[in-house]
Amino acid sequence: MLINMNQLLEIAKENHFAVGAFNVADSNFLRVVIEAAEENDAPAIIAVHPTELDFTKDEFFQYAVRRVKNSPVPFVIHMDHGDNLASIMRAIHCGFSSVMIDGSLLPFEENIAVTKEVVDICHKIGVSVEGELGTIGNTGTSVEGGVSKVTYTKPEDAEEFIARTGIDTLAVAIGTAHGIYPKDVKPELKMDILEQIKEKVAIPLVLHGGSANPDEEIEKAVQIGIQKVNISSDYKYAFYKKCREILASTELWDPNAIYPECIEEAKKVVKQKMTLFHSIGQAQLYRQANIKPWRQELN
Repeated sequence: MLINMNQLLEIAKENHFAVGAFNVADSNFLRVVIEAAEENDAPAIIAVHPTELDFTKDEFFQYAVRRVKNSPVPFVIHMDHGDNLASIMRAIHCGFSSVMIDGSLLPFEENIAVTKEVVDICHKIGVSVEGELGTIGNTGTSVEGGVSKVTYTKPEDAEEFIARTGIDTLAVAIGTAHGIYPKDVKPELKMDILEQIKEKVAIPLVLHGGSANPDEEIEKAVQIGIQKVNISSDYKYAFYKKCREILASTELWDPNAIYPECIEEAKKVVKQKMTLFHSIGQAQLYRQANIKPWRQELN
């Protein structure tokens, strides 16, 4: 079932769990996310960065939309880090039910203006909008980029940003980074900032750069009030680690001989994350609530 982010995270917020947003870059990763969600009866978000959409092409997501619409599990297809109105409109035309406009590197007033423009357009057609305030770090191991020095989200700015833009979800900066951390770096999330933000805002909060962080910190963030956690590098790493092992030990060249084990390894990581987010088995809540598929709820 395809729904939008408001429909998805309203129930997650009410029941104190988070939903994983897993970046998808080809059909193998789409299979990983959908199959793991269905096998564990867990809601999931299929996240797509603009560079991933460039690679997979628009037509690929015609299939993705059809696939999730026919699933008994709730899914959102979400544009991750949309960088301008053109990338947002491309995602909408592909059938995405949710978008993120990332104006986090802009001055505060410009971020508000750009984000509000996207909100005004998207809300007319039932597409949810995520904004970002503060910046995410960069480990150098992800196409999603980031900055060398994190700017933490100010709780008072978060309150004003939400009020003036009308966004549905807010990505906050509390010390995470995109990619896999170097071995000599131990990330530490600033839970006090998250708690202060949570005290001031009511909308669902999003944690970017969820890969490679200590499980106990992610679980604590979910307990405080994070409803969406972005995961990309962790499960892609597991996929390609297995792929390298197979290619290093055999002369196989057929995808159907190489990829099945890689898919299963990646699914193990996705399941572990879903366990951490307390989302396993939670798809039943959406069926019990008789949530209507996206678009139908506008009628």
